[in-house]
Amino acid sequence: MQIGRNSRRNRGPREASELGFTLLEMMIVITILMVLLALGAAHYDLVVVHAREAALRQDITEMDQAIQDYTRDKEAAPTSLDDLVPVYLGRIPNDPVTGAKDWVTDTCPDLLSVDQDSTGICSVHSGSNQVSPITNQAYSEWEPE
Repeated sequence: MQIGRNSRRNRGPREASELGFTLLEMMIVITILMVLLALGAAHYDLVVVHAREAALRQDITEMDQAIQDYTRDKEAAPTSLDDLVPVYLGRIPNDPVTGAKDWVTDTCPDLLSVDQDSTGICSVHSGSNQVSPITNQAYSEWEPE
């Protein structure tokens, strides 16, 4: 074994400041990390809400457009959302807020042609009664853009 200037034997006693971090220093670092994580988690939750709301707006707008296209082509409103699949919609999307296909439909009050014997769907809304933390409006009241 080689004994040189950098070997342990020749160093001498180490000072207390060289031994590592103190308990107080470690607690301060951990506290700072916990505060940063808490702020990040709150921001993450808000980003998730924004994403769900954007998806909800997009789905309502796409289904409303499909209802309008169906009504224009057939000269009668669809009787259910299933009438829109596969020609006007690839599939009926899940409600991003509830996670299920529990859309609430509004029925048209008027017949659109003399050949039509019953009214159909005019618009669609979310099945959720939750209130948006951003707009303070119930998701079930959102209208297509």
